[in-house]
Amino acid sequence: MNTKEHLRRDFPILEFDTTRKALIEPGELIKPEDIAPDCVICFFQEVLTQLVERGRLRKVSSSKSEMGEHPFYELEVDGQRLTVFHPGVGAPLAAGLLEEAIAKGVRTAIACGGAGVLNRDLTVGHLVVPTAAIRDEGTSYHYAAPAREAYASECAVQAVERVLTHHEVPYVLGKTWTTDAFYRETPAKIALRKEEGALTVEMEAAAFFAVAAFRGVTFGQILYGGDDVSGDTWDSRRWNERTSVREKLFWLAAEACLEL
Repeated sequence: MNTKEHLRRDFPILEFDTTRKALIEPGELIKPEDIAPDCVICFFQEVLTQLVERGRLRKVSSSKSEMGEHPFYELEVDGQRLTVFHPGVGAPLAAGLLEEAIAKGVRTAIACGGAGVLNRDLTVGHLVVPTAAIRDEGTSYHYAAPAREAYASECAVQAVERVLTHHEVPYVLGKTWTTDAFYRETPAKIALRKEEGALTVEMEAAAFFAVAAFRGVTFGQILYGGDDVSGDTWDSRRWNERTSVREKLFWLAAEACLEL
């Protein structure tokens, strides 16, 4: 086990502890449940609400926080079960709920969400499959040694590609930028991330990738191009009103998950 002398660095965020067991372990607090090991993590609350209203989603478990209940649902597709849940917004909550999903029994996950674009040629709704995420958030540094990027599971990326190709859905593979501070996406930082090859910016991918790698589960993500942060002024492009795009993306994620 590491000691404080082994860990000490100039900046706390760099003090990664390789010790596997933490004081609070989700696998010790949460008992395994009879939930589907394959999971869709969906950021689109209106899509989940509609699926519940249609009777497609059935609540099978939940977690709780000071925000209230975080439900876990079950979806059946062609006789196969999928777990579905909303991860909240931001890396800490999303990573925590993924940890709890893994403790409950999830082993494979595909997330679907939106992202800001760093290139305005990525139109609203155009899909990006991230292979890597620039770690400009804090959560991933508690799961992996300091490094510039975290990576999606290769087999998950390949499954997503197969599904999108089968349905002739245009997409690009690339890098995303994960940040904790959406009000601090400055012009200089945006320019730097573009130079590094980032196509999109969001708040969770790097943490998702790091948690999945740490826990030994398979994880991939599909993003759709949303607001534009590439210019001199922000353009919302009404990205969060694209309900039809968001529901289609949910079903593509579900299909990709079942491909694994």
